[in-house]
Amino acid sequence: MALEKEERIIIPDENGEEHLFEVLFTFDVEQTGHSYIAVVPAEQKDGEEVEVFAFRYEEKGNEEDDLALFQIESDDEWEMVEEMLNTLTDEDLT
Repeated sequence: MALEKEERIIIPDENGEEHLFEVLFTFDVEQTGHSYIAVVPAEQKDGEEVEVFAFRYEEKGNEEDDLALFQIESDDEWEMVEEMLNTLTDEDLT
């Protein structure tokens, strides 16, 4: 599902430094029961190639911004996420 409003989240890296990201999409996969989020760095310069990051996520609490992010590690999971991102991107372009 594409988000209606611009959302931003802060994701810490492996060194504990926090980075601001804009949320592109969130979507659920019924076959696996998992939810996924696609984000891009918020501080992109015009003309730069945009790098999209995707994570599996779980809501940890009652707060809307209380998420646990998990790296996608299997090739099958990556292929499924890429296919969904391509589908969502194609829908937004038409």
